[in-house]
Amino acid sequence: MKQIQHDSIINAVPGTSNTALVKLTATSLALADSDQDIRGRKAVDRHDDEIGHVSSLFIDEAERKVRMIEIRAGGFFGIGERHFLIPVDAITSVDKDEVHINLAREHIAGSPPYNPALIEEPTQTNWEPYYGYYGLSPYWGNGYMYPSFPLTVGERDRENR
Repeated sequence: MKQIQHDSIINAVPGTSNTALVKLTATSLALADSDQDIRGRKAVDRHDDEIGHVSSLFIDEAERKVRMIEIRAGGFFGIGERHFLIPVDAITSVDKDEVHINLAREHIAGSPPYNPALIEEPTQTNWEPYYGYYGLSPYWGNGYMYPSFPLTVGERDRENR
């Protein structure tokens, strides 16, 4: 399997074709380090209030970078469940059990709707509203720099060996 790394700088040119994103599970790619897989972890807001759980990672296959995370919240056996898309740029830290988002839960709850059943192959126009709503620069913009994430517990342990 091909591997994705998280630590590069992107200087994308607006309007280029490398803006289509796909779910990681829909590709033959895998994360370079399984400790970096945040799927299933609880997502918490800037006040440590639970938002939901990370259910999917959307990647830019050409750049091999995670660009968006999908968070599922609420519901009972999938009924009444809500899906939120959040750019990785809003992640402030990741630990063993939680992904910390630099936004308030109420703000995320008011985000543009996302229904994965209605969007088969998302394009740049599907992502634009989320970057605008959260006040973040889109990854396809001039001078964009991929965020550097704090080390997970596993990564810190390996570096301290």
